[in-house]
Amino acid sequence: MRVLVGMSGGVDSSVAALLLKEKGYDVVGATMLTWGKSDFFKNLEEKISSKEEKKFTHGACLCPNEDEDVDEAAKIAEKIGIEFHVIDCSKDYEEIVINYFKNEYLKGRTPNPCVKCNQNIKFGAFPTLAKKSGISFDKFATGHYARIEFENGRYLLKRGINPKKDQSYFLYGLSQEQLKMTMTPLGSYTKEEIREIARKNGLEVADKPDSQDFYNGDYNDILDQAPKKGNFVDINGKILGTHNGFWNYTIGQRKGIGIAAPEPLYVKELRKDTNEVVVAYKIESMNKGLIASDIKLSAVNEIKDEIECKVKIRSSQEPREAVIKPVGDKIEVNFTDLQDPIATGQSAVFYLGDVVLGGGIIESVF
Repeated sequence: MRVLVGMSGGVDSSVAALLLKEKGYDVVGATMLTWGKSDFFKNLEEKISSKEEKKFTHGACLCPNEDEDVDEAAKIAEKIGIEFHVIDCSKDYEEIVINYFKNEYLKGRTPNPCVKCNQNIKFGAFPTLAKKSGISFDKFATGHYARIEFENGRYLLKRGINPKKDQSYFLYGLSQEQLKMTMTPLGSYTKEEIREIARKNGLEVADKPDSQDFYNGDYNDILDQAPKKGNFVDINGKILGTHNGFWNYTIGQRKGIGIAAPEPLYVKELRKDTNEVVVAYKIESMNKGLIASDIKLSAVNEIKDEIECKVKIRSSQEPREAVIKPVGDKIEVNFTDLQDPIATGQSAVFYLGDVVLGGGIIESVF
């Protein structure tokens, strides 16, 4: 069987390729390019170049230094002894991920570009463009810490065995066809085990730091918005101070607000129409539940009744106990306990044990 492995130049995807080759698969590696040559990327690179301090580290999904990651991936592929290719996905990435990111932020929502990228680029455009370029393969593999298993006629997405590194949250939107085509060889390993495998096999990336987030610069570089004076207000509408644009803040943010108060203030709401940032004390900003839309289900065809399960509303937290129920084509989530401020635009992912039932985009909170 011929397997295409998406290689980023990091330790995870490198070891994924190595493990599959050791198991006897015919492995071919490929790196997807996300940094393009359009006016958007040229303008962004100019902004980055003009700054005295350049904080970019390799591995960010949107990084002007990705050529160095490509070189790293090519060296690893050569050492492992596999074929290697580079696939330019920058046009699709800009049209789908970048535009989505900008539009969501300017609506006062908090986007999840990694989820959008996985659904549409990494497991969509990337393998599709690879095939169009003439690369033949039967399966597509990545270095994600998650498991895919076939049970009772259905492909199930499951959490990786190491809860601290589990990445199933980012993959909930994959279709049955995508899950069928995908292999995740790291799902039964811990990060420490993967680094040790890399060391034993002499891979130079064994101790390379984990890849960064979507973009580790100033988000306003992407949004390209001129400062616009607005007000910080409390939950009663009292003006507490001013800011330079609601898009500079995210729900739940505590640092960088700059308002003196007896207790820390948290961003509770972003009002794009009035350019107001609503702040509140922690107890005032917490939420009991949410409504999710754009539902993607993987373990079941539909949710008909209430289900007791666990729900994850941000990638860095453990799933929390909740009851979910259908409300038309949406899902209502009621948590057992109050939650820290929940951001609209983020993903809510539903779990039954280790199995991902599905998930959706947080549309509103209560």
